Amino acid sequence: MSIAASPLTDAELAAWQRDGYVFIRSLFDRDEMQLLLKYARGDEQMVGQAYGRRDATGQVTKLALYNHAGDDLYSVFAKSQRIVDRMEQLLGGEVYLYHFKMMLKEPRVGGAWEWHQDYGYWYNNGCLLPHMASCLIAVDRATRANGCLQVLRGSHEMGRLDHGKTGDQVGIEQERVDAAMQMFPLEYIEAVPGDALFFHGNLLHRSDQNTSPDPRWSLISCYNAARNNPYKEGRHPRYNRLERVDDEAVRQWAREHQLTL
Repeated sequence: MSIAASPLTDAELAAWQRDGYVFIRSLFDRDEMQLLLKYARGDEQMVGQAYGRRDATGQVTKLALYNHAGDDLYSVFAKSQRIVDRMEQLLGGEVYLYHFKMMLKEPRVGGAWEWHQDYGYWYNNGCLLPHMASCLIAVDRATRANGCLQVLRGSHEMGRLDHGKTGDQVGIEQERVDAAMQMFPLEYIEAVPGDALFFHGNLLHRSDQNTSPDPRWSLISCYNAARNNPYKEGRHPRYNRLERVDDEAVRQWAREHQLTL
């Protein structure tokens, strides 16, 4: 769709340029999220193939990562025009699905994610430009207690930073993080199911351990600008045309697969 007809307002576009993210309440409604939650909680294959990443203290957060859209409900969300249209507006042209993942931060044991930038990883996959972004959809309620995402507002302006190993994870050196925290405000992205955070590939972000009795599952879909097609094969796909789905796709998928609330 054209920029003029696209769904983000001028104020939201200005926030993206200034802050490196846009937070949209209720991008998906309660019933859509209940369907996704029921599907995910009962998806033994997804849970079984999820792998862990230890934080600096040894606590583990699990994720299940998919490089290509399939015939599952996660893929329907990742292809949704509600996300893709906005991504194309934010990144200034056609995008494709770089990958998507279910993040599983379990009660009382889910580990932290150290400070990092996504483009800090993706640069090494042959993506020359930071024309890349992610959309995080809250599947469970996200609070400070269960380790909601934290961002340093405006930190995308720092450009790509060097990353090194921290536990099983790859993150930014603490000295530079400490300096960045003196310049950029720390924001906690508390969210209810269906809320969505669109964030720039260079935005510094992290999350705390889940010390609560409540899980924090989220679906993160990542996109690359078509014009930023990697120059070499990497962990995630090169350009492949993304066929988006309309606003009825979640409910239609549920009917076809006899998934009911």
